[in-house]
Amino acid sequence: MFYWLTKYTLGMTLKIVFRPRAWGVKNVPRRGPVILASNHLSFSDHFFGPLPVPRKVIFLAKSEYFTGRGLKGLISKAFFTGAGQIPLDRAGGPASEQAIRTGLSVLAAGHVLGIYPEGTRSPDGRLYRGKTGVARLAVESGAPVVPCAMIDTFQFQPPGTIWPNTRFRPGVRFGEPLDFSRYHGQEADGQLLRTITDEIISPTRSCRRSRSFPVRSTSTSTPAGPRPSWPPAARPALAAMTAIVATKFSLRSRRSHPRRALAH
Repeated sequence: MFYWLTKYTLGMTLKIVFRPRAWGVKNVPRRGPVILASNHLSFSDHFFGPLPVPRKVIFLAKSEYFTGRGLKGLISKAFFTGAGQIPLDRAGGPASEQAIRTGLSVLAAGHVLGIYPEGTRSPDGRLYRGKTGVARLAVESGAPVVPCAMIDTFQFQPPGTIWPNTRFRPGVRFGEPLDFSRYHGQEADGQLLRTITDEIISPTRSCRRSRSFPVRSTSTSTPAGPRPSWPPAARPALAAMTAIVATKFSLRSRRSHPRRALAH
C-alpha cells in the first residue's frame, strides 16, 4: 500500500517538477516474473527508473539504507522498506549467495526484480562491466530480462550533490525482453554466465548511444530551460527526497573500487 501511495504522491510531484521521459515501457511484461537490468548513474535512478513502470518494482538495496541513525536514518529506512526494497549485504561470499536466493524468491512470487548488473553506481557516467549475478538470476528463474538505460541522470544529480540540476531532464529507456529460458535448469559455468551477462549489458550500451529517440547524448546534453520554481505542494516530497539523499551521503563508504569501463 505504501509503495503505491508513494508512487502516486511523490511520483506525481517528480513528474510535474522534473518532467522525466520514458521510452519502451510497453516492453515490460504486465504479468509474471521479470528482471529489470539497468545501468546505474545516480541516486535518482531509484526514483526515475521504476516511475513509469505500471508494476511494483522490487530492488535489492544496499543494507546501509536501512541501518542509519537519527531522524534521517529513520526516514531512509521507512522509505526504502515501504517502497518494497530489500536490504542487501554487499560484503561478498555468503552474503552474495544470500542476495541471489532473495532475488530468486522475489521472482518465484511473480514480481518484478530491479537490479544494477554493474554492482554499484558509475563514478563517471560510463558503463562498466556487469557482474554475473544477473545471469544467474535469469538462468535459475527462467524470467525474461528487460535491459534498461538511464539517460542524463548523471548530469541531473552528479556524484557528491544533493540538489538536482534541473537543466537536465532524467529519462529511462526499456529495451526488448531477452529470453534465457533455454538455459533454465542447467548448471551454468562461469563462461556461460559471462556470455549472458555481456548479452544483457550490450542493449543497455546501445540504448544510451541510440539516435532513434529524441534524447541527446550524455556528453552533449543542452539546458532544457530555466530552473523552474518549485510549487509549495512539491516541497514536502522534495524535502523527503533530500533527506533520503543526505542519509545516503552520510553512510557512503570512503573506499574506492576502481573498475574497467566498457568502450562506448
